[in-house]
Amino acid sequence: MTMSARPTTNLDAPAGGKPFGWRFTTPLYVGAALNPVNSSIIATALVPIATALHVSVGSTTVLVSCLYLASAIAQPTAGKLAEEFGPRGVFLSGILLVLLGGLVGGFGQSLAVLTVARVLIGIGTSAGYPSAMVLIRRRATEAGMSTPPGGVLGSIAIAGMAVAAVGPPLGGVLVDAAGWHWAFLINIPVTAMALAMAVRWVPRDPPAPPHRDLRTLAARIDIGGIAGFGSTMTALLIFIMGLPRANWTALAVAVVLASVLVRWELRTPTPFFDLRGLRANGALARTYLRSALTLLGAYTVMYGVTQWMESARGLSAQQAGLVLLPMGVLSALLSRPLSRRNLIRGPLVTAALAMLLGSLGLAFLTAHTPVVLIVAVTLVFGVALATTTVGNQTALYTQAPPEQIGTAAGLLRTFGYLGSIASAAVTGIVFKHGATDSGLHSLGIVLVVAAAAVLAMTLLDRRLKPPGRPERRPGSTHKENTPVSTTPTLDPKHTALLVMDFQPAILAALPEDEAAALLDRVEKTIAEVRAHGATVAYVRVAFTESDWDAVPATNKSFAPAAQHRVMHHAEPATAIHERLAPRDGDIVVRKIRFGGMSTTDLDQQLRDRGITHLVLSGISTSGVVLSTVIDAADRDYQLYVLSDGVADPDADAHKVLLGNVFPSRAHIIDTAELGDLLRTA
Repeated sequence: MTMSARPTTNLDAPAGGKPFGWRFTTPLYVGAALNPVNSSIIATALVPIATALHVSVGSTTVLVSCLYLASAIAQPTAGKLAEEFGPRGVFLSGILLVLLGGLVGGFGQSLAVLTVARVLIGIGTSAGYPSAMVLIRRRATEAGMSTPPGGVLGSIAIAGMAVAAVGPPLGGVLVDAAGWHWAFLINIPVTAMALAMAVRWVPRDPPAPPHRDLRTLAARIDIGGIAGFGSTMTALLIFIMGLPRANWTALAVAVVLASVLVRWELRTPTPFFDLRGLRANGALARTYLRSALTLLGAYTVMYGVTQWMESARGLSAQQAGLVLLPMGVLSALLSRPLSRRNLIRGPLVTAALAMLLGSLGLAFLTAHTPVVLIVAVTLVFGVALATTTVGNQTALYTQAPPEQIGTAAGLLRTFGYLGSIASAAVTGIVFKHGATDSGLHSLGIVLVVAAAAVLAMTLLDRRLKPPGRPERRPGSTHKENTPVSTTPTLDPKHTALLVMDFQPAILAALPEDEAAALLDRVEKTIAEVRAHGATVAYVRVAFTESDWDAVPATNKSFAPAAQHRVMHHAEPATAIHERLAPRDGDIVVRKIRFGGMSTTDLDQQLRDRGITHLVLSGISTSGVVLSTVIDAADRDYQLYVLSDGVADPDADAHKVLLGNVFPSRAHIIDTAELGDLLRTA
């Protein structure tokens, strides 16, 4: 598949032909690391905080749960905002919130103030990872890379998850050396450094279209969807965090809110939580679930095993944190070399097996087990943490629609937090009467079941395929991963999106999941085109009785259709699919041959509206798209073919046309690039 880049400016162009130099990546790594470090650094400060503020240790757990809750909601929200308003602005805003949270918490003298600080930190740190993923995806597109930048994703994996294991030992050292306030104050120098680097080195966002009003913006962001998702997650997390004491009211509220959210999102053109897309993209849904279950094991070790080491094994908080340090170090060391190969299935199978082995190991630990053997068991979980982080992140990069990479990355983190919160609930249940050896063994049994589920889910998933090798433009002399020429800009006033042959009878020729995913992408593209004021034109193929009678026997393609009287214009199967239904003001034409223009007045209607640029989507690539490309090119239109907005039952023909035939007449872009071109018009 050939891919062009969006227009760049001097401010965000890769310097020296190195799209992922250290100046671009360093602030992203720091920003992505802030959330996982803050999620775990507080663990060793809870007891000192309780003592200093004269409250119970149990009441201080709100400082853990409030950050989890804020982060679980804010991660995908930040991703959505980064997609819509630009990742740099969201990234910088997040850093400022973390800086504020560090100040509030560092000088706070009450549990309420510290809770506010942790919420600010949770929201602010949540901007780092999804914004970084949007920036990486855009930079890869600009550089003409069709495969994930493995080394960069590996470093983000280390920053995004592996460093969570460093939190407890780091917190232990800080608290012992300087007091509990430094669990908050440490954010001030770190965020000041991140802010300075981001302001200078993170590329500026493209200017927002000036003509969008507040109503359009609200619809694009899906304010209702964000509010519904946040409310549902809040109720669900209150229920989970309350276990083993079940809060049935919270669960009932979560179910009701979830039902309302589903109905809302299914009716929204640009949903925040894309249920249709997730249903069609089962591979991505499984990636979320697999991540949650595997991180259930990692976080159980970080928190549950830590409690057991302190209570049953008699280690201090600092000693327990140091026992976990090798786990974090091993995870970081494994993540980068693994990610360079852009593997998916292998790392995920390894993660499931390592989690299974480590979980079995928990069943053999006792209060008299040597520390070296405890470290050995945690190291096995370190392997699981590294491989699941790398494998699921690469899977996400390849499975998520490019225009939704920010929201998808945020949701991956949200599911990770669900795993961590579930681990806290499970730990609370099994350690209800104390962190004993038998409780630890029960934890091991729970994790064995979870690991077995992950292993089965991974082995049976046929869609876990590594991304293909980078493809070059025909005749290109560019080396792999070097920048390619940019695509000409689009003026929405002179642009039309052609939606061709999206009819039930024709969609039936595609596999069901492929057809559903294609409809999702084209539906969102139509909404984006409308939002920017461009024209939408529909083409469908259908016949009247006189049309059939006029088809000569010499027409090899259409004579059989005429003979068997198929595709009658009044049949529901020949109507434009209801999800892509035309609106008043759209162009709609009916054709009786392959091309969109040869037997219609489409060309004249486009000329009357001043249309000079055409963006093509349709089924099939070797039929209506091929014919229309050739015809429209001869009529001197500027053409763009949506690589992920066209499809063909013949995969080989589809690939050859996009890679070798169309580029001589049209620019090959995807739906994400079209959005960028419209936004920068």
